[in-house]
Amino acid sequence: MKIIFNTALANKYTSLSQKARVLTETWVDNEIFCPSCGTNIENYENNRPVADFYCPNCKEEYELKSKKDGLSKKIVDGAYKTMLERLKSNNNPNFFFLNYNPIKYEVLNFLVIPKHFFVPDIIERRKPLSENARRAGWIGCNILLQAIPQSGKIFYIKNGNIESKEDVLKNWQKTLFLRDSDKAELKGWILDIMSCIDKLNKIEFSLDEIYNFENILSKKHPENRHIKDKIRQQLQFLRDKGYLKFLDRGKYKLV
Repeated sequence: MKIIFNTALANKYTSLSQKARVLTETWVDNEIFCPSCGTNIENYENNRPVADFYCPNCKEEYELKSKKDGLSKKIVDGAYKTMLERLKSNNNPNFFFLNYNPIKYEVLNFLVIPKHFFVPDIIERRKPLSENARRAGWIGCNILLQAIPQSGKIFYIKNGNIESKEDVLKNWQKTLFLRDSDKAELKGWILDIMSCIDKLNKIEFSLDEIYNFENILSKKHPENRHIKDKIRQQLQFLRDKGYLKFLDRGKYKLV
């Protein structure tokens, strides 16, 4: 996999945004394979309102977001209302995130976030545009990368280092069970527990360590008065789905 853009492709453009679009989209079209099946992805010839790329084999769709310099904690996206509507629909695409060095024109990070990690909690409402703006009152949104569990950020390239195709495909398959969770509330709980596990920053952990997040979870889910029961339920679910391995009484391990 090449990580350097073919800058000659943008010579005929004067707009920096046009140059960036051509370079990033062409690079993805030439270098990136579908994380679901490994087939080379293709670019939709005509701009579509939902996706930029698709897999001709398994039909997964992807929207590309690009940013120069480093990855930030949030990614600027489009209209807030439109994004929330998309999260409820069946045609919500997976997201590619690319960030690059604008001087060397090389890729620093490239990752995919599967669409089943997109829930309302990771979408931040931006302030409406001022009354003096061309689109006065328009409300955009941000995608909060820090709110997504680590297993939902599947890197092809991380800090300039290329990950193996085998690892990308394996990491994609690891969380597909989340697509079976149609109810937003259920999926939200699963993702919350996955995020709690991430915060421990360890492979093996105990039930008591997850219990330490009880206060945080109770604030996020004030309607639930049995937080510890819910924690045990979600850990059992993640174990049954092969995301966790049960080691001993109250002991778990990330698979």
